[in-house]
Amino acid sequence: MSESRLPKDTPLKDLRAAIRAGRYSGHTAGYARGHVQGNVVILPKRWAFDFLAYCQRNPRPCPLLAVSSPGDPTLPELGEDLDIRTDVPRYRVFREGALLDEPTDIRDLWRDDLVTFVLGCSFSFEEALLDAGVPVRHLEQGSNAAMFRTNIMTRPAGPFRGELVVTMRPMPPAAAIRAVQITSRFPFAHGAPVHLADPEAIGIEDLSRPDWGDAVEVRPGEIPVFWACGVTTQVAIANARPELTITHKPGSMLITDLKNAEMTTL
Repeated sequence: MSESRLPKDTPLKDLRAAIRAGRYSGHTAGYARGHVQGNVVILPKRWAFDFLAYCQRNPRPCPLLAVSSPGDPTLPELGEDLDIRTDVPRYRVFREGALLDEPTDIRDLWRDDLVTFVLGCSFSFEEALLDAGVPVRHLEQGSNAAMFRTNIMTRPAGPFRGELVVTMRPMPPAAAIRAVQITSRFPFAHGAPVHLADPEAIGIEDLSRPDWGDAVEVRPGEIPVFWACGVTTQVAIANARPELTITHKPGSMLITDLKNAEMTTL
C-alpha cells in the first residue's frame, strides 16, 4: 500500500495492523501523532555487549529505549502487543555489514540468540515543533527526512565505530533558536541539534543529495539545522560486520505505545 493511501491520522491500532500484515511499508514521519517512534537494531547475542557499550558512549545518536532478552521478539515496556518480527514497516538485513534485503517481515530470520535494541527517533519531537509553529519541511512535502553522513566521528566500542549521521530540517534563524529550546527537552529523541548552518563544516557537500531519505527544499533566508540520527548505528554496523544484523529501513520506524509527552524533561 502506498503512503498516500494510508492517511496520516490513521489510529495507531489500525496503523500497526496494516504494518503487521505488510499492507503498509512506507516511512512513518507524521504518523501516530503523540507516540514515541524508535530505531531498531537486532544483533546476535555475542555482539550485543559491544553494541550496548557503543550506545552508552554515544547517547545523542543512540538514546536507548529498550533492550530485549535473547530470542524474545516482544517488547512489553514499549507496547503490550508489539512483535519486533512484524511491526516495522520495512527492515534491512545485513550479512557481514553488507545490505542484502529489505523485507517487511523477519519471522523466517528469527533466532533464539537475537537481541533487539530500540533507540529514540527525532520523529518524536516533530509534534512539539509543529505545535510551536516551527516548520518541519519534510512533513510539509509529505516525504521522508533528509539524512546525511558527517565527518564527526563517534566514540568506538569494540568493533562498532564510524561517522555520525544527522537529519536536517531547514528553517528561519528565529525558528531554529526555538527548535533548540524545544528539542533539548527530548533527550530520548536525540535532544538538541548538534550543528546549525554551514553544512560543509561537518562534511556535507550537497544538501540536495542526502545519503538516506529524501531531499527537502531549503528556502531563501533559511538555515539547515542538524540533529543526531539513529542511522548512525547502520554505519557502525557496516564497519563492525556482524554475521547477521537486522535494522529498520531509515525513516520506517517502530511505533510504540509510549507517549512523547510522558518522556520529556521540563
